Amino acid sequence: MKKILAATLVLLIGVYACKHEPFVNLGSTNSTPPDTIPAGSTGVCFTKDVLPIFQSYCAKAGCHDAATHVEGLVLDSYNNIIKKGITPGSPSNSKLYRVMVTSDPGNIMPPPGQLPLTQAQKDIIKKWIEEGAKNTACASNCDPNLFTYSGFVQPLLQNNCVGCHSGSSASGGLNLTLYSTVKTLATNGRLYGAITHASGYIPMPNASSKLSDCEITQIKKWIDAGAPQN
Repeated sequence: MKKILAATLVLLIGVYACKHEPFVNLGSTNSTPPDTIPAGSTGVCFTKDVLPIFQSYCAKAGCHDAATHVEGLVLDSYNNIIKKGITPGSPSNSKLYRVMVTSDPGNIMPPPGQLPLTQAQKDIIKKWIEEGAKNTACASNCDPNLFTYSGFVQPLLQNNCVGCHSGSSASGGLNLTLYSTVKTLATNGRLYGAITHASGYIPMPNASSKLSDCEITQIKKWIDAGAPQN
């Protein structure tokens, strides 16, 4: 009985932590494949730069995943993200952006107690909306021979993983904002097993797209080099 009550309390806390003023439903959106941005373009790549932020920080249990969908808001795909709270071309009229940058603890998202978005993440979402909030992919400019921790590995984890794996309530007890944790997972093989979706490992990122082959190669080369904090 105590376990049932505890589980219920956790669920209620998660649901109420994500409450804020209602989002306006913009109606149905057509499911269209993303437009490809040429290599070298300065435009925002939605699938690479924006979608992972929403999937890691917002579309998780207790908030805006398909199962919980607080306020009917699911933030796991382009069509779902654009459906409510986004006004293409106008960040100031986009509720999803406003709750990311507000100083009001009753409305800010992610809610207090969870890892906040970095200024760089807020800026990229703002730029994406200013550019029309388009569903864009990008021609890869990933270089597998560049694999420093600070330049490539940590930013990949920041956008794809730490939304769930951070703070005192980090999923699985793994705080990936800490280099020491990442180094341990790199050394024992769990990091590589998870990102390659190897048998016996929980595939990561969870409930979102697998990292590209080039990104996986960057992490593998960093691991093979001894996983330095460089």
